[in-house]
Amino acid sequence: MEKSFLVIGTGEVGLAMLQSLNNFKQNNMQQFTIGALVQPSMVGNINVNLGVSDLVIEEVDLVSQSSKDLSDIFSNYDTVICCSGFSIGAGMQIKITKAILEAGVRRYIPWQFGVDYDKIGRGSAQPVFDEQLDVRDLLRAQNKTQWIIVSTGMITSFLFREDFGVISLSKKVVNALGDWKHSLTLTSCEEIGDLTVEILFHQPEILNQVVFVSGDTVTFEQIADKMEDLFKTKFDRILWDSTYLQSQLDNNPNDVFNRYRLVFTNPGVTWPMEETFNYRNKIPTTGIVRWAEQNILSE
Repeated sequence: MEKSFLVIGTGEVGLAMLQSLNNFKQNNMQQFTIGALVQPSMVGNINVNLGVSDLVIEEVDLVSQSSKDLSDIFSNYDTVICCSGFSIGAGMQIKITKAILEAGVRRYIPWQFGVDYDKIGRGSAQPVFDEQLDVRDLLRAQNKTQWIIVSTGMITSFLFREDFGVISLSKKVVNALGDWKHSLTLTSCEEIGDLTVEILFHQPEILNQVVFVSGDTVTFEQIADKMEDLFKTKFDRILWDSTYLQSQLDNNPNDVFNRYRLVFTNPGVTWPMEETFNYRNKIPTTGIVRWAEQNILSE
């Protein structure tokens, strides 16, 4: 079995990944090392234990430290899982991936917890997506480091952000992106962690492929219906078609949410539940209604 796992980043997804690894370790009585790569500025802001037994903290500044510095740390681990996200800056996922390859890590799960970047292609409304394709090119061009890409769709909590604008609970509005029949695939942070760990320990071993998962796949029409049923009130329904979203982006190209709203009209942001790893392996997941019950109504 695997002997060591390093999770890069301790944001929402990173913390969920660490917890999922720890749960698997405890529930299956496995023996392996779990490490967390943490920015120095964040070390004092986190619970060092994070509920994870014998957690190894790797204090590293991803931006300022060299690729050689990163490689030296990565080389101590069998499997590295990148949960650092886009917020650390442009080019950083390339830097991390090159350091992974230089270190000769056996298995790498890059920060690709999102949409089907191959299907969306280059030149989309969200420029950071091109870097995701650059990472895939680097991994596919070599055969020393095995890799797994876990495609999760949108993080469920993002759908409920007021500033994203799809669901406004304060205004009781659902704004559809592109078309009411268009759908989104959604997965919670907790299940991104759980499903990734299930994929990592699956036998026969899964390597060098894109694995699709889904907590829920729903159309915007279904989203509106579910919100009305859940909150027992009528929601106004407004269609933001592609022409409208493009005009919003043209008028304010620096607004990251304008970019995300437009790019999520793309077919590459959704896939049927029946085609997912969790469905094929009979792993239950949390739909948006249950997620909202647990995270919104329970507050």
